[in-house]
Amino acid sequence: MIIVQIFRNGEGSIEKFSIQGHANYAKRGEDIVCAGVSAVTVGTVNSIEALTGVEMNSKMKNGFLSASMPTLNKDEDRSQVQLLLESMVIMLTSIAESYGKYIKIEQFNN
Repeated sequence: MIIVQIFRNGEGSIEKFSIQGHANYAKRGEDIVCAGVSAVTVGTVNSIEALTGVEMNSKMKNGFLSASMPTLNKDEDRSQVQLLLESMVIMLTSIAESYGKYIKIEQFNN
C-alpha cells in the first residue's frame, strides 16, 4: 500500500509531504496506481520549481518521496506553491477514491 502523509502548519498550509510504499495493484511496470501517484507527486515538485522558481527540499528513492517547503519571503511565491500542493492533494484524493485499497492519505496539523 502507498501511504501519503501531508503535514500542515497551524494556518492550514502544507509544510511538507511524504509518499512511501508500493501499491501492488499489478506487477512492476504495469501498476497504474504507482504510476499515477508517482506522476502526480514528482510532477508537482517539478512544476513548483519550473513555474515558481522555488526549489523544494526533496528526497527520492525507490518507493519513497519527501518534500518540504523552504523558507519563502514573498507572499506570491507561497501562494503559488500552496495552490500547486493543494492541487496535488486533490489529484491524490481522486486516485484514492477509485483505488482506496492501494493508497491511504493521512493529513496532520501542527
